[in-house]
Amino acid sequence: MSSPQAPEDGQGCGDRGDPPGDLRSVLVTTVLNLEPLDEDLFRGRHYWVPAKRLFGGQIVGQALVAAAKSVSEDVHVHSLHCYFVRAGDPKLPVLYQVERTRTGSSFSVRSVKAVQHGKPIFICQASFQQAQPSPMQHQFSMPTVPPPEELLDCETLIDQYLRDPNLQKRYPLALNRIAAQEVPIEIKPVNPSPLSQLQRMEPKQMFWVRARGYIGKSEGDMKMHCCVAAYISDYAFLGTALLPHQWQHKVHFMVSLDHSMWFHAPFRADHWMLYECESPWAGGSRGLVHGRLWRQDGVLAVTCAQEGVIRVKPQVSESKL
Repeated sequence: MSSPQAPEDGQGCGDRGDPPGDLRSVLVTTVLNLEPLDEDLFRGRHYWVPAKRLFGGQIVGQALVAAAKSVSEDVHVHSLHCYFVRAGDPKLPVLYQVERTRTGSSFSVRSVKAVQHGKPIFICQASFQQAQPSPMQHQFSMPTVPPPEELLDCETLIDQYLRDPNLQKRYPLALNRIAAQEVPIEIKPVNPSPLSQLQRMEPKQMFWVRARGYIGKSEGDMKMHCCVAAYISDYAFLGTALLPHQWQHKVHFMVSLDHSMWFHAPFRADHWMLYECESPWAGGSRGLVHGRLWRQDGVLAVTCAQEGVIRVKPQVSESKL
């Protein structure tokens, strides 16, 4: 076990140095760039809509941006707890209403309500803390995995799948839909399962993730790194609970119910971080997932948890007659 340390300039940077400011991440310039309407009232718009619903990570990230705008520069988020209460409409912007629940000398709490059509679609509470050093420190050890420089990204993997005529015939819509998505994060699975060798898997997965583009490294940018991590944390997270079942069951309906995060140490969301995901339980048409975001230097930066609704149908095997 080791003690959390501040991120170095090269922490988890892989093959990327810090590019100039005109290459700033679209997550900063568009997705998480809220429009102020009044004091503690903001409007957010959409960049990437993966389905008929809004991406949950976008709502979490935007809500944290709104909350962070209501606290002083010397406090940083240490936890947030959210509920998704209605489906978001991708055709409309989202209004974020911030309530300054408590402002204390060490901790401050903000409540955020995301509203569409005059009704809340999401509620969140975020707690912020002034830095307080402590001699009591410990953490788990980071899993030993290949570095991101040795792994293929999702775009390359999908391109390989598309070149396989058997897979192209079996999954034409899914593969082309994934290939066409402009996801604002880079992903490198640690141990991708070949689609040509479908098999039962443990409810665990790991992948390297980072935001596309550049995010600043000044003290004022640290809040934005947390907001970007909130966006990233929801990507493919709940799907971890499907891994032991996806070849026997077809997903009929899957949405997030709640999402929690705890921030432990400073990090750069535009540098590679290992996302370690596992699902300890599924049942009752729900699945529970836990996640840990590790800096490349082995420091545990963020812990996540989520529960979601998962309704499935039996897979129908093709007749061989």
